[in-house]
Amino acid sequence: MPIIAPSLLASDFTNLQRDIEMVNASEADWFHIDVMDGVFVPNISFGMPVIQAIKKHAKKTMDVHLMIVQPERYIETFAKIGADIITVHHEACTHLHRTLAQIKEAGCKAGVVLNPATPVSVLEDILVDCDMVLLMSVNPGYGGQKFIYKTIDKVKKLKAMIQEQGLDTMIEIDGGVNLETGKLLVDEGADALVAGSFVFGNEDPSATIAKLKEL
Repeated sequence: MPIIAPSLLASDFTNLQRDIEMVNASEADWFHIDVMDGVFVPNISFGMPVIQAIKKHAKKTMDVHLMIVQPERYIETFAKIGADIITVHHEACTHLHRTLAQIKEAGCKAGVVLNPATPVSVLEDILVDCDMVLLMSVNPGYGGQKFIYKTIDKVKKLKAMIQEQGLDTMIEIDGGVNLETGKLLVDEGADALVAGSFVFGNEDPSATIAKLKEL
């Protein structure tokens, strides 16, 4: 069964604690938290105080996705305020190997994110250092976008690369995930699915999470 990580970017910010408690009580596995800086992506989202507040109530793994330039400046801070997993963009890291080591030294699992236009081949020499690879199936920066079906092929290629190197690196997908696209992704080897609008835009988010968990 896939790991389900509801994205709090799509939650009701005026009722954030309520939505956190819903995820706590659901079959979801992780909280997915998108950190945007308005530079790497054209939007601004959660800052440190909000993540600290989330941590006070979240009872599940905090999966923190840094969509920011120079993420190495903030690794220790995000680890201290509650991140369990930190993922950074290949496109935003000048010294990716060093940044992944920094994340692990801070006590978190380390992941690399690839934008839709970035091929999985760029990971050939760094995959051994990745606990997880997050493939963006939409362009980062906004929720509610349409799924890019080319991602299915990328999952297949990445899974083959992981197996060829004898690794247990996880594959996570973020963007446009629903029951249809989720099944296609899981069938090709995806381990974790991030779902925002599909979960929080549904009348019964908990039931929607349960359906995703069955994929």
